[in-house]
Amino acid sequence: MVSTPVNTEGAAASRPTGPVWDRLSMKTKRLIWVWSFLALPIVFYSVIRFYPTLQAFWLSLTDWDLMRPPVFIGLGNYERLFSDPQFWKVFRNTFTYLLIGTPISLLLAFTIAYYLDRVRFMHAFIRALYFLPFLTTAAAMAWVWRWFYQPAPIGVINDVLGLFGLPQQPFIRSVNQALPSIMVTSIWAGLGFQIIIFMAGLRAIPGTYYEAARIDGLGEWAILRRITLPLLKPTTVFLVVFSSIGFLRIFDQVYNMTTNDPGGPLGSTKPLVLMIFQTAFSSYQMGYAAAQTVVLFSILLVVSLLQLRVLRDK
Repeated sequence: MVSTPVNTEGAAASRPTGPVWDRLSMKTKRLIWVWSFLALPIVFYSVIRFYPTLQAFWLSLTDWDLMRPPVFIGLGNYERLFSDPQFWKVFRNTFTYLLIGTPISLLLAFTIAYYLDRVRFMHAFIRALYFLPFLTTAAAMAWVWRWFYQPAPIGVINDVLGLFGLPQQPFIRSVNQALPSIMVTSIWAGLGFQIIIFMAGLRAIPGTYYEAARIDGLGEWAILRRITLPLLKPTTVFLVVFSSIGFLRIFDQVYNMTTNDPGGPLGSTKPLVLMIFQTAFSSYQMGYAAAQTVVLFSILLVVSLLQLRVLRDK
């Protein structure tokens, strides 16, 4: 039997090759689709975030006042900043907001959320009342509180103190009371958001854990310490970092409540963000303001990373 030779070259030539897309594997196609959808957000984020950040680092090494091109001066702005007593006062004010405002706000928010979660009568209405300040414009809220802190008969708080025979308080006009007064306003403004997040975390805990704990004879305090708080850890970590960033970047309340003297009496309430604003848009020292911005960015980064590390380790 004689076999017929096969023309392999002609068969290969007649086989349809198709477009390049058809020859790709399914995994490669998926990667292309994913990066195609992500390309626009990545480019957009790079333009509005990464480029300005890198530009700020560059400007911090220059002397620039908007009237002439930037002149490279190396670390001169940082040397000037760290030798400025006003910076260290502002630095202390900023961390006072952070170290006092964050724990107090979180403790109040958790306490309110813990007991509000057990309320059934008008629960939605009460929750909305707590959340309402968070929806209010920061400038409008600051001006209302500024009115509260005014001397009698204009200020509501001093009017109430007078009814009980207590002396009037200077509040935002005092070197000692101005910062706590603004801190109260800031805590009150963010309390609603923290309460809502804590309540969401509490609702996410399965009820079977509580039922099993009560069957084992655990009291409410033991249940709170052994079940509720450990299971709320992811929520707590988020709120600690979120609130810390908010207090480190505090600006609206300070600026609007101390408009006549931005930063309060003798700069007693001035945070780092307000110092940056005044350096850039009042003195037009853009290079020096950029150096302050880099320092603030570094503080935010270090504080956030430390909090995440400590809370996760615990």
